[in-house]
Order: sequence, then structure tokens, then C-alpha cells
Amino acid sequence: MTVPPYCLAARANVQGVSSTRISQHVNAPRANVYRALLDARAVATWMVPDGMTSHVHEFDARGSFRISLTYDAPTGTGKTNANTDTFHGRFVKLVPNEQVVEEVEFETTDPAMRGEMTITITLADADGGTDLLALHDGLPPGLSPADNETGWRMSLAKLAELVEVG
Repeated sequence: MTVPPYCLAARANVQGVSSTRISQHVNAPRANVYRALLDARAVATWMVPDGMTSHVHEFDARGSFRISLTYDAPTGTGKTNANTDTFHGRFVKLVPNEQVVEEVEFETTDPAMRGEMTITITLADADGGTDLLALHDGLPPGLSPADNETGWRMSLAKLAELVEVG
């Protein structure tokens, strides 16, 4: 798969800790992108890879959230049950129009998929829009960094489509 020039990604594995790092240019002001990161309806629209549907169970931008992603095809393999990935988390740092930091964890009995992950999304003005940098640290050992990267790439493209102007 060829990565479009507007979406660059890198993977790291340092001392067994995996992470993904993805950048995305969005043709929208930082304030619009930031709002979409913290709005439950927007999150249900963009934070879902292709081939899945999203259900936001709980979402409070001042505190915690719980979201399920369900595979459209019955052959999808979920982390929580046969075809669903449910995760919960909390916002640990919010810098208006600049940064969102979350700690998230899958709801699973599989020890290879357990563990707290940190997602840091940083926004910067660039070329009439916003450059978004998403860093996903502490992936559990059972989660493929390549699969995580692909899912995030799909989701960030949907975020861009949701908020872009013109």
C-alpha cells in the first residue's frame, strides 16, 4: 500500500514498547479540529476504521469515555468479544486548540491485549490549515503496530473529511 504524502507514519519498538506515529494535514483551522476531537458525535463519525461501526457509550471531554467498534463483517476478530473492540479511557491533558492526551485500555480478558496506552494528538498551524500529529504509545504486545497504524490512518482521514472546509 502506498502512503499518501499528506499522511506519514512511523513505527517504533523500543524495549518491547510499541508505538505508532502518524501525521495528517487537515484543511481546517485548529479550533475546528480540536472541537472534533472532543465532541462525542464527531468522534462516533471519525474515530472508526473502515469496515467497522462505532458506538459511543459514554463521553465526557472533562473526564472519561467508553467506545465500542464493531466489525461490519462477521469474520472480523474483536479484542473484547467475537467481533467488537471496546475500550475505555480518560482525558489526562487538554490544551485548547493545541493538544489532547488520553489514556486508553481495551476491555478484554486476553493478557496480550491488556495494558494502558497513551494517545497524544498535537495540532499546529500549517499551510492554511492544521498539521495533526498522533502518537499512540504503549501498544499491548498482541496489537500489531501495522494494524494500529492502518486503523489510525483511516480514522484520521475521516476526521479530515469531517472538518475540512472548501
